[in-house]
Amino acid sequence: MSERLEPNDLTRAEAMSLLAWWVEAGVDVAVQDEPRDWRVRAAPPPALPPEPLDVPAPQPPRPTNGGTLPTTLDAFHAHLAESADLPLFRAGAARALPHGPAGAELMLLTGIPGPEDVAEGKPLGGPASKLAERMLRAVGLAPDEAYVAALTCFSGTGTRFTNADSAACRDTVLAQIALAAPKRLLLLGDQPAKLLLGQPMTTARGKLHRIGGVPTVVTFPPRHLLANNGHKALAWADLQLIMGE
Repeated sequence: MSERLEPNDLTRAEAMSLLAWWVEAGVDVAVQDEPRDWRVRAAPPPALPPEPLDVPAPQPPRPTNGGTLPTTLDAFHAHLAESADLPLFRAGAARALPHGPAGAELMLLTGIPGPEDVAEGKPLGGPASKLAERMLRAVGLAPDEAYVAALTCFSGTGTRFTNADSAACRDTVLAQIALAAPKRLLLLGDQPAKLLLGQPMTTARGKLHRIGGVPTVVTFPPRHLLANNGHKALAWADLQLIMGE
C-alpha cells in the first residue's frame, strides 16, 4: 500500500508540474478573503443530496460463452487480459488494461481507449495520462493510489456503441466497480456518463451521483482538457466535489 503523497515528497519537476496544473485551473486566483495553502485538503463542503437513482452494482454477469466472470479483482484482471469474450474484442487487438489497488481512494473511469492508450496498454496513455497524474497530485493522491479503468479493453473505431456493446460494457464495468470497491468514482467524459447514469456529461456534471453506493462525479476527460485549457477550472471544481465527499 502506498503512502499518502506529501508536498515534501515531490521532486522539483513534479512540483513545477503540479503548480502548472493549479495555475491552469485558476487556483492562483483570489476567491476568498483569507489565504489558503492548496497543498492541504480543505474541509469537506456541505454534501449535496444524492441523485434519486442509485445505479446498482450487479453480481458479476455471465459471459456469452456460458461461464461466469471471476469473483476477485486479480482474477478479473487476468480475464480482461486473456479472454476473447469481451466487448469490442477483435482478434490480435492490443488491450488497454486497468491498473491500481482494490479499495482505492478514487477510481477513474474513462471511455473507449484510443490508439495512443492501447499502444501503452493503459486506459489513459500519453499526455492524457500525465495530466491525470497531475490532477491526482493536486488533490493529494499519488498516481498509484488511484484505480484507473476504461469502458472496454479495446480501442473503438467510432464513438458510438451498438446496443449489444453498450449492454455488455455496462454489465462488465459495473461488475468491475463492485470488485474494485473504490471509495469514490470519477467518470471521465460523455461515454461513461451516458452508459452508467443515462445522462450526457453536460447534464451530469456538478452533481453527486451514486453507483452501487459509491459516490460518483462526472468531469471532462484529460484529452479534452489538453485541447480546452479554459475547462480546467471546471474540472478542478469537480475534483473538489468528489474528494470532499
